[in-house]
Amino acid sequence: MGRIYKRGAVYWLKYYKNGKPYRESAKTEKETEAKRLLKKREGEISEGKIPGIHFDKVKFNDLADDFPADYRINGKKSLNRAERSVRQFKTFFDGDRVPEITTPRIQNYIEKRLE
Repeated sequence: MGRIYKRGAVYWLKYYKNGKPYRESAKTEKETEAKRLLKKREGEISEGKIPGIHFDKVKFNDLADDFPADYRINGKKSLNRAERSVRQFKTFFDGDRVPEITTPRIQNYIEKRLE
């Protein structure tokens, strides 16, 4: 459940996910557009998605570059193994958007690696 409200001339949204309130500007002065955005956010929540975060824009390379960095920051001993794995994954998934990396594609990757 959510609601729209005005701050100045611009409409804002307030909605909840797991009891936590989220507030976001609708970036519009039109009430109908704000209502449409609120329904979209509520739909994302009902699908289990994080509202307003669009994973379809995230690329594999962005995640792959962050993975070894996390190992370095946290001082994990298997950093060399993580870097090797990322290099292998990049040969197959380089430049792909995250939603394009589906279970069948991962299975295809595994089959090719086993050959």
